Amino acid sequence: MPDQTQRFLFDDSDVRGEIATLEESYQHVLAKHSYPEPVAQLLGELLAAAALLVGTLKFDGLLILQARSSGAVPLLMVECSSAREVRGIARYHAEQIHPGATLGELMPEGMLAITVDPANGQRYQGIVGLDGVNLAACLTDYFAASEQLPTRFWLNADSRRACGLLLQQLPADRIKDAEERDASWEHLRTLADTLTAEELLGLDSETLLHRLYHQEQLRLFDALPIRFRCSCSRERSARALISLGEEDAQKLVAEQGGAVSIDCQFCNEKYTYDAADVAQLFAGGGSDSPSDTRH
Repeated sequence: MPDQTQRFLFDDSDVRGEIATLEESYQHVLAKHSYPEPVAQLLGELLAAAALLVGTLKFDGLLILQARSSGAVPLLMVECSSAREVRGIARYHAEQIHPGATLGELMPEGMLAITVDPANGQRYQGIVGLDGVNLAACLTDYFAASEQLPTRFWLNADSRRACGLLLQQLPADRIKDAEERDASWEHLRTLADTLTAEELLGLDSETLLHRLYHQEQLRLFDALPIRFRCSCSRERSARALISLGEEDAQKLVAEQGGAVSIDCQFCNEKYTYDAADVAQLFAGGGSDSPSDTRH
């Protein structure tokens, strides 16, 4: 199963779905940091959630999921672009984490901010408390509380693969009667609730959907690829130095022994600038190194 999202639609009901499978991109995220197993699993679930949510949006831009808490994991952050390029990071206190730790134990008093940042248009943010039994329940509660289309999530990760399933009720079209709509929605959700973590993580989309909905008429659309990509660059890190002002930037270089390094927290890429680099930046020469050394 390549890294992908795949949409499906029930022909006889006003319900759509999405399946996300991340393996190589998930491994790229985990390879940058040595995460304890519970943290790696939670980060994988958030990556899968972002991939699913992007499929519900029609925009050109960036989706950001950022969770904060007062506990062992003070920060989880995942970004997924409309081009389905993902990256993610977690901050944690290793001494506070035990095997099998739950969401509530890892992130007590947690809050999750869901931000849609379009390339053109207004930035939107919604916030939900992380007080559900797991991340999937919290996201389900968010859609219920925000009066958006009823949406249900199933998420699992095992440090090797991160997968998710989403069901979303659409506006009335095929079924007009309210009671029939509710019954259809409940029926499809109940079948999805029989899904085990092993099935979600181990089965391809067609096999999984056949196992759940072999008596339903549905259409499975073409898969869309997902890949890891970090948006950091030497140019972006240079802008951080420029924001300091030339005097302070040169002072920082001197304090750091002749060169200052800016590290990307997501991918561990390091961008190094010496005094000549900084001088070039403020002379309008760009961020490429003027010397023979390339950073």
